Amino acid sequence: MRNYHLRRNTKWCPTLNLDKLWTLVSEQTRLKYKDVEGKAPVIDLVKAGYYKLLGKGRLPKQPVIVKAKFFSKLAEDKIKAVGGACILCA
Repeated sequence: MRNYHLRRNTKWCPTLNLDKLWTLVSEQTRLKYKDVEGKAPVIDLVKAGYYKLLGKGRLPKQPVIVKAKFFSKLAEDKIKAVGGACILCA
């Protein structure tokens, strides 16, 4: 039987938890945006190799802008609670 119509890896979606989110940012960038009002670092999860952000863990009280393909509801709520933003990218 030929299976040309089947797509490989249709369920492949690497994930990252909120408690590991700040490991993608260097220490210099973290200190640069620590005391600045009105600015926040942008973390692109797709460039880092992750597609979905899950809501396990805590975030520091520092706002952050996160770009990803998928967000869990809890992760989105926690990011918005500290003043950050969630951006969906294709």
